[in-house]
Amino acid sequence: MEKIIILAMFAQVTLSLVVMLIMGKRRFAAAKNKQLDLSDFKTMQLDKAGDTIRVADRNFSNQFEIPVLFYAGCLLALQLNSASTLVAILACLFVATRIVHSVIHLGENNVRARFKIFLLGCVCVFSIWLAMVWRVLF
Repeated sequence: MEKIIILAMFAQVTLSLVVMLIMGKRRFAAAKNKQLDLSDFKTMQLDKAGDTIRVADRNFSNQFEIPVLFYAGCLLALQLNSASTLVAILACLFVATRIVHSVIHLGENNVRARFKIFLLGCVCVFSIWLAMVWRVLF
């Protein structure tokens, strides 16, 4: 199960880098189309940027919020030799929810669908932590 958890963490890292590339591509396109001036990037004053750029920026920031708790929980599971089937399934499910969340966010951006999948991912992370607390206490 350790390998599966590590692969899930790698998949999350890969997602973060893919979102970064999407964000960069959108920023360069905006600069090329004169939607933004290069000087806007000095202080990251992207107020004039279109929604697609702001959404990509926000999605990239999202990759360093709840996923940080995911990484910590997975590393704790590995450290405690608690890389169970349950934790591996939760880790994979979490990454799947993050991928779907990003697809929704960077695409049609349906807020209800995005929130539901976000909430499911949070439940996965909390469940990983509950499993670790259970392991430590019992």
